Amino acid sequence: MEVFINKVSAFLPNEAINNENIENVLGQIGSRPSRAKKIILRSNKIKERYYAIDSDTKKTTHTNSQLTTMAVNKLAEQGIDLDNLDLLVCGTTIPDQIMPNHAIMVHGELGIKPLEVVSTAGICLSGTTALKYAYISIKSGEANLAVSTGSENSSASMRAENFKKEHEKNLELSFEKDFLRWMLSDGAGAIALSNKANKNTISLRIDKIFSRSYANELEACMYSGSEKLEDGSISGWREFSPETWLNKSIFSVKQDVKLLNEKIVEYTVVKPLIEMLEKNLFVPEEIDWFLPHYSSGYFRNKLYDGMKEASCDIPQEKWFTNLLYKGNTGSASIYLMIEELFNNDKFKKGEKVLCYIPESGRFSTAFILLEVV
Repeated sequence: MEVFINKVSAFLPNEAINNENIENVLGQIGSRPSRAKKIILRSNKIKERYYAIDSDTKKTTHTNSQLTTMAVNKLAEQGIDLDNLDLLVCGTTIPDQIMPNHAIMVHGELGIKPLEVVSTAGICLSGTTALKYAYISIKSGEANLAVSTGSENSSASMRAENFKKEHEKNLELSFEKDFLRWMLSDGAGAIALSNKANKNTISLRIDKIFSRSYANELEACMYSGSEKLEDGSISGWREFSPETWLNKSIFSVKQDVKLLNEKIVEYTVVKPLIEMLEKNLFVPEEIDWFLPHYSSGYFRNKLYDGMKEASCDIPQEKWFTNLLYKGNTGSASIYLMIEELFNNDKFKKGEKVLCYIPESGRFSTAFILLEVV
């Protein structure tokens, strides 16, 4: 059975925040501005992003569940009858609570009928694994109409107040924590899938969702609710006292930048592409659109070099990203890219689309193959 993307929606909270105002919204840690901020922003090339924070009051405007709900409700505005849904699958990096799961909370916010609800865990790949669960459910005949989502409310954990206790102890926030304050932002996307293509408008047929984890070969690179030890292992939050949670901001999102730079291209680009091409999953010359989710403009040419190393030379003229003006929204990023092209009549019948979604958590990756019908 074939599976089609029929509608795509996106929700970005509040007004766009430019680089000059970013620290005003997130808050300044200590008595002076971040020394790393300008370097990181110059490298990642992000000019604008969105936060679920009121820039005047500094209060939260949307929870993660509410961001997701707004995106799903936009599908309803496009004609998807949510009361006919068979399945809701939601992926996110950091939900609003440890339990209940994120998708259950979204279902509660939506207030729609009882149905199968699934939440997928992970980081950037969680939105893609949500899409794959929906895809497989329709392909197997278990569902006729499904919605998958990817969403992030990263700003909630990046506010200056969350680092106050650690700063009082150490005076300087470690680079692995400060780095991500200038990299991540908020947003949500939703996709409606069914076993029938749209009658009078384009649809995207899903031909393949390919994913691989390389956690058997590499240690953790991006983590939260834990500390990375000298031997590369992870010690989880339950091994620390509540006082340590504050003094070392255990729940902040951290990145091993050195490991990221050394391994991200080899393990999320070169290795999986070589395997895909060996299995004849696609022909690079036939790809009309390449949608790469990279976290920073710094990686664009490195990504291209890795693709060429894997004999997958898709010219950059065929690439599309909105990182510059929508920011890095993690699991929602690929949704926001597909949505922008889908809803602005950029896709043409017969075109083939390749999406790339890497995750540095412990190095995993996914590629989505689509055809415009």
